[in-house]
Amino acid sequence: MEFAAGASQATLKSLLTKLGSLLAEEYGLIRGVRGDVQFITDELTSMQAFLSNLSKSDQKPDDQTEAWMKQVRDVAYDIEDCIDDVTNGLDPDPSGIIRRTLYEIRTWWTRRGIATKIAELKERAQQVSERRSRYGVRDPEPGMKKSLDSGSLAAEHQEITRQLVRVKQPVGVKEMTDLKKWIAFDEKRKKTGVLSIVGFGGVGKTTVAMALYRDFGPEFDRRAMVTVSQNSDTEVVLRNILSQVKPLANNGDRQGEDGAGASSEKKIPVIGSILSQIGRLSAGNQKQDGNSGQKQHNQLKMELENYLKTTRYLLLIDDVWSSSTWQSIRRCFPETDMGSRIIITTRFQAVATTCSAHKDHDRVHAAEVLSGEEPNNLFKNTLSEWRATGDSQPSQHQVPDRVWQMCGGLPLAIVTMAGVVACKPQMTPDDWIKDCDSLFPESQVCRKPEEFMRIINYCYNDLPSDVKICSLYLSIFPKGSKISWKRLIRRWIAEGFVSEKQGLSVEDVAETCFNQLIKRKIIRPVEHNSNGRVKTCQVHDMVLEYIISKAAEEDFITVVGSHWSTPTRSNKVRRLSLHSSDPKRAKSVDSMNLSHVRSLTVFGSLDKLHFKSFKTGIVQVLDLAGCTGFKENNVNASDICEMILLKYLSLRRTDIKSLPRDIGKLKYLETLDIRETEIRVLPKSVGQLERINNILGGDKRTRKTLKLPKELKGRMKTLRILSGVEIVEGSTAASDLGYFTGLRKLAIYRIHKSDEIFKDLLSSIQYLSGYSLQTLVIDDESSEFLKTLDSMSSYPTDLRALELSGKLLKLPKWMKNLDDLVKLTLSATALRTDNLLLLSNLSSLFSLNFSISEKQDPAMAAILEKNKSDSGGEIFVPAGGFSKLKLLRIFVPLLPSLNFAKKATPQLERIELRFKRLEGLHGIEELGRLHDVLLTVHSQASEHTKLILENLKRPSECALIVNEYHG
Repeated sequence: MEFAAGASQATLKSLLTKLGSLLAEEYGLIRGVRGDVQFITDELTSMQAFLSNLSKSDQKPDDQTEAWMKQVRDVAYDIEDCIDDVTNGLDPDPSGIIRRTLYEIRTWWTRRGIATKIAELKERAQQVSERRSRYGVRDPEPGMKKSLDSGSLAAEHQEITRQLVRVKQPVGVKEMTDLKKWIAFDEKRKKTGVLSIVGFGGVGKTTVAMALYRDFGPEFDRRAMVTVSQNSDTEVVLRNILSQVKPLANNGDRQGEDGAGASSEKKIPVIGSILSQIGRLSAGNQKQDGNSGQKQHNQLKMELENYLKTTRYLLLIDDVWSSSTWQSIRRCFPETDMGSRIIITTRFQAVATTCSAHKDHDRVHAAEVLSGEEPNNLFKNTLSEWRATGDSQPSQHQVPDRVWQMCGGLPLAIVTMAGVVACKPQMTPDDWIKDCDSLFPESQVCRKPEEFMRIINYCYNDLPSDVKICSLYLSIFPKGSKISWKRLIRRWIAEGFVSEKQGLSVEDVAETCFNQLIKRKIIRPVEHNSNGRVKTCQVHDMVLEYIISKAAEEDFITVVGSHWSTPTRSNKVRRLSLHSSDPKRAKSVDSMNLSHVRSLTVFGSLDKLHFKSFKTGIVQVLDLAGCTGFKENNVNASDICEMILLKYLSLRRTDIKSLPRDIGKLKYLETLDIRETEIRVLPKSVGQLERINNILGGDKRTRKTLKLPKELKGRMKTLRILSGVEIVEGSTAASDLGYFTGLRKLAIYRIHKSDEIFKDLLSSIQYLSGYSLQTLVIDDESSEFLKTLDSMSSYPTDLRALELSGKLLKLPKWMKNLDDLVKLTLSATALRTDNLLLLSNLSSLFSLNFSISEKQDPAMAAILEKNKSDSGGEIFVPAGGFSKLKLLRIFVPLLPSLNFAKKATPQLERIELRFKRLEGLHGIEELGRLHDVLLTVHSQASEHTKLILENLKRPSECALIVNEYHG
């Protein structure tokens, strides 16, 4: 029951921090209450120490211990509720005798009620403590399990290395050649064919399907990839497919999508809207919704037919659980004679047979476990990923074959065990044999999904307590979703799961926990940032199933509307995640006690969501990223200001148009994410956000910006990231940016042309560079400011990332001296041989990016043509330079012949090119470490460009992926 210890321990850790703050601040508590709070604090500190020892013990706790741990958790939850009521209901004592006396009179009854609650909780805490001795809950024996508190944290953080997510190829698929032949175009098989890949969880079905989709996708006119799962809404799946098969327009939006429209109708509060929606599920409303739903379904089907009927399309539909779901989806796809293909994966043979019912043009492939040397090779290759990073790893002879043999050839089990081995170099062969025998007797191996859960359980029980609680948090996200690592760690911080320790910042500790989960294969990286950090990750559905069951067991997170909706044991919901608006599932919310909700996450739509007992005053995390419904329900966000304990607020990609004027009331707010919304101006009161760390606004792709109010001058000393802003007269002056001395990242998306603004902005950048500034992003459409960069008297020597966009031709001379620079992004107008030579000696550079906006600009086109002419029609990457460069990206309409000299970029692993016209790509065969080449070509590229692409497709050591875009 170590999960219980870990979850309860994390709850106590967060609570003790709050109790410390309560004692430190001069709240007007009734006499004697402060002593009760101190007693509770001391009791809980002792309980936390006991749980910490229990989590490190090798012994499995008995029933008495498990019951006691749950009591500790429950009383801790109730104490936290009470402390939040104090923070919410009382202010720190005012100064002055008269003011303090009046304040005490006015708040008498509130303080009296709080005193009564605290006295009751003191008694409960004392009873829980005494019950441990009375019922013989034994002290745990010391164990071998390590914790991130044990002195290893700093070392773990130092081991974090910059890597790229590589294209993974399936292993052990004997029929892969036949599958490739089936999916390729064949004059004899023009009818739409369905390939069903069937096998139990973890056997590698999705890996095979993804490889086919990736390798053959460029040969199809339209393609889409979706995950279905057991309880998916068919309409949502179809809309997802439609969004992918629509051609991309020049602005990056899908054709046929409407822009934001204004509404003059009366607005209602966002939470009020959520409160009011689900109650409309009466029988009459259901009938009305049914008629409306059928109409929408017919419209959706018609749109899909319009986009697919005259094209050759490829669809990947992952994890189909029922024949009826498949038939509902399949009816919406037109029958064509263009050689279209549909790939589905399923765990059930009956579903596979139904999906691939026509033997003449359909096919069923049974995914099988690995055999022979394949399991051992996969195990070794997985371990080698970490040896390549310089991480301390056990030598191969220290790990007995029994470790991978007990996995029974199941790829997921093998990879998971390799992750455990990578984190335990101190284990001896005898230790491993002992652990293997405890999981599977010598004659047994893992053969069934339920047996795989033993391995997952072993892996999770070995997690340090900090990492364990962070892993439970993954159950918030829907199955198959790509999880942003920044979103994840910011939420961990807001929840209090991680804190500063051993000289590392809270962000560094969170990143270390995240990388532990990557290393242990609990999560797998999907996309990388160009700085070598993981950008998004996913959780395998079998791993997620286990995590959700543990989170539910601890009443840690309640999930509604997902593949695995979780019942609540105590009917008190602490963290609520809503995955769909399915009326059958949404009704279950009505029976829940939502007055204890600390965290609310909504995926999809705000429509048909209703909380009868929602208590806004104690919410600490509100994440509505990507939700629709603000506009349709005529909503504004006025009641967000009632969530005075809110620490994390994300409205990213919603259709909200403005923030409430009183946003400054959220004095605990740490992260405000309003990127890709219609919000253009921050309210004046934002300067009152005394704990704000991250203000994220604007839209980089469309160049939409965020204006700052004048009132920010000298405020928000805690600000670390300021992104998406516009420097303009009438808002926060360029000179005022220098007051934000804690800034680590400054991203400016627009600069108004003014000599005074230019001068002040240069001065602020120089000043901030003397403090903490590590990332600087400047998008200067006029490019006049960029021309002044060379005039800086002192340059930003400590930058780790620099991005300059505009009509940039000549690079600042000081750029070649940025020895710590890891990521450099420049306008494609700077793509010249002489500039590459200037940059080639940057000793830490990991990624180099050249790009221009999708917006058509004749001046840009003229510059690109001139650069081509000045370079003799070719761009040369010099020999001997870019010693640590691993990623090269060039996104430009016209790409001259790109030539790599011998011994150029010795560490380069990935090249990404996007173009309308390509005139050549030479020397890549000299790049010994090159692994992936991703080419994205315009749909109307010239025949010459297409011929060059065909020549590049010849067999080579690296993986070549070709995609197409429209515009």
